Amino acid sequence: MVSGRSVIVTGGLGGIGLASARVFAEEGASILLVDARDDDGGAAAALLTGLGAAAVQSVAADIGDGDQVAAAVDQACAAFGRLDVIVNVAGMMIYKPLAELDAGDWRRLLDVNLIGAALFTGHALRRMRPGGCVVNIASVHARRTSPLVAPYAAAKAGLVSLTRSAAIEGKPLGIRVNAVLPGAIDTPMLHASPNIASGAETIDPEDLGQPEDIAAVVAFLASDAARFITGEDVVADGGRMGRL
Repeated sequence: MVSGRSVIVTGGLGGIGLASARVFAEEGASILLVDARDDDGGAAAALLTGLGAAAVQSVAADIGDGDQVAAAVDQACAAFGRLDVIVNVAGMMIYKPLAELDAGDWRRLLDVNLIGAALFTGHALRRMRPGGCVVNIASVHARRTSPLVAPYAAAKAGLVSLTRSAAIEGKPLGIRVNAVLPGAIDTPMLHASPNIASGAETIDPEDLGQPEDIAAVVAFLASDAARFITGEDVVADGGRMGRL
């Protein structure tokens, strides 16, 4: 349970981020939603408050910008008095052949999918008290991937490695760091894939998960029930990789 705790969720206005925030809200946590957009912040805050969140705030931020990340962490600490959990969900995709990617493409995707999580994790190690934790949303692309998504796969593999390194540094501080590797999850990012649109990649119905399926894993890893788990990458793909 995370009742009474303070939680930051990046990418919190939709998909896995909002689904995770809903679970934390139902358990009475205080939640700061961080997202690149701010159009739905008020509606999301009202939803979470209605579900039982102790307090909810929303902030628009570029998570690849160190100053904006620091400001978001400051806001959570000032508003809620403590920082207990960070869930790094924010992500984006660029669908291009590797030969057509330029440096700007790589920087833009790495900022969102890896650098932002690294910056928030650094603040966690500096500012969380013992018992705090970080949950990073990686992807099965860190292990097995498909065409047109090289930067995404590389970033998610880097996020898994970051998780292990951060867990080592966090252990003496009493801070756990774990990663979740979702498979095919029913979100706009999945349905935008040209691999799926072209039929180059198919998804059986039993392999298609919902954001709530990943949120349940996130909630477990953030809870005291997972107090002996750190430095792990937990695959939640409905067995998809085993059937590929």
